[in-house]
Amino acid sequence: MGKREEERLRKEQERLNKELARTKAMSVYEEEYKDYRYICGIDEAGRGPLAGPVVAGAVILPKENPILYLNDSKKLSEKKRELLYDEIMEHALAVGIGIVGPGQIDKMNILQATYEAMRRAIKNLKVKPDILLNDAVRIPEVDIPQVSIIKGDAKSVSIAAASIAAKVTRDRMMKEYDRMYPGYDFANNKGYGTKAHIAGLKELGATSIHRVTFIGNFVGDGRGDK
Repeated sequence: MGKREEERLRKEQERLNKELARTKAMSVYEEEYKDYRYICGIDEAGRGPLAGPVVAGAVILPKENPILYLNDSKKLSEKKRELLYDEIMEHALAVGIGIVGPGQIDKMNILQATYEAMRRAIKNLKVKPDILLNDAVRIPEVDIPQVSIIKGDAKSVSIAAASIAAKVTRDRMMKEYDRMYPGYDFANNKGYGTKAHIAGLKELGATSIHRVTFIGNFVGDGRGDK
């Protein structure tokens, strides 16, 4: 083996060791609650957009053979999120997704809709969790012990995995909505109030996936016919 190859392998091992240490540091809550059999991370995507659903993810990771490079989904590139999403779906013990659409968000408000999406995600798991690690919230009407962790998606691998599952699911939905409702740039803005999105709202009016309670400043108080 040449010196160049030895140096490459050495650097590769250093990177791996660094990532293993980072993953271990993000597993302190999982270690703290290791006596629970099924530890479930919970997070959501889409509380702030003007259009589209709010989506929650619930993920139970294996205790052995950790998935590396998990992090707050907002800190990852789209390509990295997609790769990790595939790993999560393949290796997690269970993944549940909960979706609440814009009509229900308007009726119940975004906070209550987020709680409902989280309850649906938990219900859609194939096994019942023994404890929930939540990103900064306590979910009402859930009979499972909960731990609320501020900025949990950056502190817990389970919550990070849930944030990736939720965001990738929602982003894919918004790309499909972009094909259904051209003119709002949903594929790029994912429903958030970008300049292109607001311009589309003012020119074309609201669609059936817009949140009426979020868009009054732009198109009045009604949803269009689209």
